Amino acid sequence: MLNKAQLIGRLGRDPEVRYMPSGEAVCNFSMATTEKWKDKASGEVKEETTWHRITAFGRQAEIVGEYLKQGSLVFIEGKMTQRKYQDKDGAEKVSHEIRMQDMKMLSSREGGQGGGSNAGQPAQRPAATPQASGQARPTRPPAPSGFDDMDDDIPF
Repeated sequence: MLNKAQLIGRLGRDPEVRYMPSGEAVCNFSMATTEKWKDKASGEVKEETTWHRITAFGRQAEIVGEYLKQGSLVFIEGKMTQRKYQDKDGAEKVSHEIRMQDMKMLSSREGGQGGGSNAGQPAQRPAATPQASGQARPTRPPAPSGFDDMDDDIPF
């Protein structure tokens, strides 16, 4: 069975990060996806926005809380989940949410909507490469892959 959701949308509000008694981070946020189409009968452009609840755990939750904010454009991949709970009146409710498994930030850190100020954001360091600064690039020994004993005459 396959349970996978893939969304590209914008955050509706700043993410909320909390910590469970075990110390694991949990982050909840809402995300909007918008679909646009042209009505065949009237010719006018229609638009429909759907809101999604997203939950992230562990290091991913901390990353979301640190780097995303309201308006950030993001790709989310995860699985659909359903929770049952009782509201304050004792009525049983069902909540559908996406448990995040992967995330890609699609907008810049400065502005959630492709611009804006970077107030409240950490200062960015210039991207200096070792070659540009005249330093030698550090080399790491290759990771053992288990393929050292294979023949190099592979025809493809």
